Amino acid sequence: MKIAVAGLGYVGLSNALALARRNRVVALDVDARRVALVNGRRSPVAEADIARYLAAEQFDLAATLDPREAYEQAGFVIVATPTNYDPLANSFDTSLVEAVIADVNRINPDATIVIKSTIPVGFTDRMRRETGRENIVFSPEFLREGRALHDILHPSRIVVGERSPRAETFANLLREAALDKDVPVVFTGAREAEAIKLFANAYLAMRVCFFNELDSYAMAFGLDAREVIDSVCLDPRVGAYYNNPSFGYGGYCLPKDSRELLANYGSVPQNIIGAIVDSNETRKDVIADAIASRQPAVVGIYRLTMKAGADNYRTSAMEGVVER
Repeated sequence: MKIAVAGLGYVGLSNALALARRNRVVALDVDARRVALVNGRRSPVAEADIARYLAAEQFDLAATLDPREAYEQAGFVIVATPTNYDPLANSFDTSLVEAVIADVNRINPDATIVIKSTIPVGFTDRMRRETGRENIVFSPEFLREGRALHDILHPSRIVVGERSPRAETFANLLREAALDKDVPVVFTGAREAEAIKLFANAYLAMRVCFFNELDSYAMAFGLDAREVIDSVCLDPRVGAYYNNPSFGYGGYCLPKDSRELLANYGSVPQNIIGAIVDSNETRKDVIADAIASRQPAVVGIYRLTMKAGADNYRTSAMEGVVER
C-alpha cells in the first residue's frame, strides 16, 4: 500500500520510517533541506535512533516537495504538520492541517486522511462538516521527542478515533509496524480520541508540576528533595518515573496542549487544569528568584533545549527563566 505522510518532524518522520518497512511511503515537506536529508538517508531531526535507522535499515521511503507526488494513489495520508498554540485566539492554529486536508481532497479524494497533529476537541467533526467529506480520522500519537521512533516501534497503545473497517486497517498498519506484540488497540469516537491526547499530556504536565512544587518546598526549607521524592515514589500508586525536578515543562507539546485543554473547558468548572498552567509559570519565578537572590554579576546558561536528548528549544522553560 502507498501511504503519504505530510510533515517531516519527529511525528511524521518516525511514522514514515516505521510504516515504510512494509509499505511504500512518500513523505511531503515544505522544507527542501529536510526533503534532501531524508532522501540522502540522513536525519533532519536530532534523534539518534532515527539517524541510525535511516542509515542502516531497508525500507521504501521517499521524500518530496510535490503534494501531487505524495498524495496520488495513496490509500492513507497521515497529517503530521504543526498546530502551534495561538495565545490571541486562545486555541491551536490548525491552518496547516486544514491546508493538507484541502490538498488531499483535491488531488486524491478517495484517500483516508489520518490526523496525527494535536487538535482541539471537535476538530475532526468540524472538518467533516465543512468539507462535506467523511474521509477524515483522528489517531493521536504518544511519542516523546528524542525517543519518537522508539515509541512508535514499542507503542504503549494505538488509538484510532473511529469504529470502522478503515480504522481497523490503519490500526493494523501501526500494529504491524511495531516490534512489540500484543499492543493494546483502542477504537473510540473522534472527540474522545482528541480528548485522550489532551488529557494524557495534561496529566504528564501535572506530574512535572507536582515534583517541581515539591522541589520548591524543599528549596525553601532546606530539605533534600531527592530523598523525599525517592521515598514518595516507592509507593506503586505513584511510581518511580517522570519525577525529576526541572525548570518547568516546555517543548512542543505540554505547554500548548495544557493551554488548549484549559480553553476547551470553557464554562465547565475546573481547578486542576488551570493550576497546571499557573504552576509552570510559578516554577520559573521560583528558579529566577533563587538565582537573583544570590546577586550574581553574571549568570551562565548551559543549553536552552526543552529537555535532554533533543535539539528543540521552542517554549523551553529555560527561555522563561532567562526572560525573568
